[in-house]
Amino acid sequence: MADTGMLQDALSDWARGGPAGPARHLADEMGVDTAVLLEGLSDVAAVEALAVRHGRDLAAEGVCVVSMGGAMNVSRYARLLGPPGLGLRLTGLCDEREKGFYERALTRSQTALRDIHVCAADLEDELVRALGAAEVVDIFRAEGELRAWQSFQRQPAQQGRPRQQQVRRFLGTKKGRKIRYGRLLVEALAPTRIPPPLDGLFANL
Repeated sequence: MADTGMLQDALSDWARGGPAGPARHLADEMGVDTAVLLEGLSDVAAVEALAVRHGRDLAAEGVCVVSMGGAMNVSRYARLLGPPGLGLRLTGLCDEREKGFYERALTRSQTALRDIHVCAADLEDELVRALGAAEVVDIFRAEGELRAWQSFQRQPAQQGRPRQQQVRRFLGTKKGRKIRYGRLLVEALAPTRIPPPLDGLFANL
């Protein structure tokens, strides 16, 4: 039976210049009608964790969550997944500094920008602000990373920086850390503290 991992692999191969057939076949077999365009795997982890929190099965709803491997690839994915490609409805998240890439890409694919939800800096920043830096540090402690966090704080480059910025930077200092904490930070959120871009995305699905 086809699953979202198989579809993601087929889409990635298509985006790299591979055949369109496997992705088209899987999307049709799975009844996909909506693609959520996300920059990378940490965003996917956060969105999938929030779907669990909401008790939603996105695949069963015809929603495919897509990691594009970087915001610079949005034009390619919008062309493949929206019109005149698979003809899916496109939604997703982007960072404020990348909004222009999305505007140009979606205009070319005849898709409205209103379905793209913009994070002030990036999704990690939104999550850190929603939780508060102190609560995120508590999560570092629970995950056995307090010593690594304290060592990071002592680096000269971190001196004088606001705690929120330090926490956000720490998340990107080790491969896989953003993905791991993308899920953990979402799981720690109270229902009333979901960042507006994520909340808007799910309200739109």
